[in-house]
Amino acid sequence: MPDDNKTDLPTGADSRLQVTDPAEITELPAEREFTVKERSQFQLVVRGFLQHRLAMVSIVVLVIIVLFAYVGAWVWKYNVDDITPDNSQSPSLNHPFGTDSVGKDSLAQVMRGTQISLQISVLVAVFATVIGTVWGAVAGYYRGWIDTVLMRIADLVLTLPLLAVAAVLGHNSGGSWLLIALVIAGLYWAYVSRVSRGVVLSLREKEFVEASKALGASDSRIIFRHLVPNALGSVIVNLTILVSISILLETALSFLGFGVQPPDTSLGLLVSNGQTAIDTRPWLFYFPGLFIILIALTINFIGDGLRDAFDPQQTKVRA
Repeated sequence: MPDDNKTDLPTGADSRLQVTDPAEITELPAEREFTVKERSQFQLVVRGFLQHRLAMVSIVVLVIIVLFAYVGAWVWKYNVDDITPDNSQSPSLNHPFGTDSVGKDSLAQVMRGTQISLQISVLVAVFATVIGTVWGAVAGYYRGWIDTVLMRIADLVLTLPLLAVAAVLGHNSGGSWLLIALVIAGLYWAYVSRVSRGVVLSLREKEFVEASKALGASDSRIIFRHLVPNALGSVIVNLTILVSISILLETALSFLGFGVQPPDTSLGLLVSNGQTAIDTRPWLFYFPGLFIILIALTINFIGDGLRDAFDPQQTKVRA
């Protein structure tokens, strides 16, 4: 008589496995048990960013560049204004980046130029990101005539020829790196506002916004406590892109003579001064140019890593 508590599987390779009486089933050994650990959104972003090899290498390179510019200038034996008797000397142990025609150490100048270029690019990125994010968030949240007015102003700024306007305003800044940074930020915030508006337009229809309204939250609280923090992924990616763009624009302005002016210096100004002597003293041109390329590339790769980490729908295989 067949056993009602035992069901035979179909014949074949797995016919040896049978479902027996539930009372005979025992729990798995402790070492075979597993648990699912819940990860926060921040942990997922960090994990995704750490898996992006180019971004991690770029962070290391960028940290080395920052240490070179600030710590190196503090420990190096020559100051940016020091004039040595070794004029027009090619790279050597005493002057690793050589000297210019009056005997100034090029390594000290590149350190100072890197400091100024980094300060300008970071300040531009922060100012433009803050202004553009708030501008776009307000426009996207309220929509209607407020959105129309704010976005038309942003569109007007976008139509301005950036290099020409920055050259005119930068020329009247007296060569101050702080004023140049403010001029560039005043031209780039409109790009961030368009991105911020697009993100907020999609977020404002989410359930958590409706719940906040139902609980009596004010518009300012919804914008700055809920919408803007949830748009930080796109904002941070745009911030890194702005760092790269602004350092290139500052380089172009200084190269054209509308950026940082002597006695201070920047990487763009060093390249501008070195291009006239590229045949006789090429080190004056290539060393600052190399640092411009390194900074721009590392910032771009870091931005790629952040974009992939914040966007879970990315299907691109990470490097």
